[in-house]
Amino acid sequence: MKRTYQPNNRKKAKKHGFFARKESNILKSRRNKGRKRLCK
Repeated sequence: MKRTYQPNNRKKAKKHGFFARKESNILKSRRNKGRKRLCK
C-alpha cells in the first residue's frame, strides 16, 4: 500500500518557499514587524 505522504521538494517550495511568499504581502508584513527571519 502506498503511504499518504509522498514528499516532493519542488512542489513544496513552489507552495511555501521564499518566492511563493514574495508573491503575496507576507514578506512585507514580516519585514515591517522587524522579524529576524522572514521565512524558513
